[in-house]
Amino acid sequence: MPTRRTCLLAALLFLSGVCPAAETTQPARAEQRTFLFTYDATVTGLPPGTDARVWLPVPPNTEAQRVELVAQTLPAPAALGSDAATGNRMLAFEAAANADGEIPMHLTYKVTRYEIGELPSAAATDAAADLKANRLVPIGGAPQKLLVGHTLPTDALQRGRALYDVVFNNMTYRKDQPGWGRGDASWACDSHFGNCTDFHSLFMSLARTSGLPAKFEIGFGIPEKHGAGDVAGYHCWALFKPQGHGWVPVDISEASKHPEKRDYFFGHLCANRVAFSTGRDLNLVPKQSGEPLNYFVYPYVEVGDKPLPAEKLKKAFSYQDLGTPATGPAALN
Repeated sequence: MPTRRTCLLAALLFLSGVCPAAETTQPARAEQRTFLFTYDATVTGLPPGTDARVWLPVPPNTEAQRVELVAQTLPAPAALGSDAATGNRMLAFEAAANADGEIPMHLTYKVTRYEIGELPSAAATDAAADLKANRLVPIGGAPQKLLVGHTLPTDALQRGRALYDVVFNNMTYRKDQPGWGRGDASWACDSHFGNCTDFHSLFMSLARTSGLPAKFEIGFGIPEKHGAGDVAGYHCWALFKPQGHGWVPVDISEASKHPEKRDYFFGHLCANRVAFSTGRDLNLVPKQSGEPLNYFVYPYVEVGDKPLPAEKLKKAFSYQDLGTPATGPAALN
């Protein structure tokens, strides 16, 4: 049964060829999916008693999802923080490694995720922030090579579709050679393969360079088949803001894996996912001692003010559907 502290925390959790432009309105019969998402992680390989600082991303409540914390087991009291620049939420705590040299963490969320189309516009100042470069998402530079021979449309929405198609036509979803997964737009441009971070970093670089604000979201993809099972790892996507429109979502890596859904994944996201954070080059709350995080979906741990090596963090994620799939146009009303 959830503890009083668990309930309190739960209450705080509010939160190439060019194809013709696709519609970006809400799906006529928007799907929704409700499931339990279990987030397990364990710091390993520490001398017993070693102190560590730990930050865990907290999935937000947004127009696209509703989240409730239903179970939590942490080795120490955790403070809920929010980054003013991104709105990202996180739990932070300090704990000592147990007799096995481990620091275990377990959280379970109830998530209702909605199929979405174009989302309401943010303030102009927020959109302006998403025109800036990130460390691995440049303005200009190598990614522009992919536009040689292309004339981009003047209409902003059609320009976004043209850039979506450039990435689709120049990238293959592959993880069989080193370099993938960092979200390095210049590397993706030259390698022509990678995972979701690489696809969407390349898209964001091209979009921002062409005057379209673009932002990054990361979380987990849930298998399409309803039931229960493991979730292998993170999934990410992007949104861009054409003038006169709200935020238009794109999931180019999923379109690459499912070419028959190429048009759908421009302007729509299916409900088989949960978002955990947004943005790149991230600072945490309280601020970490290390460099800004490239992205934030797994626990971030520091020992002696230095980041924990990735091989010392064991992770396991799983889902369990609740009820039956639902449809209806009122998901975002």
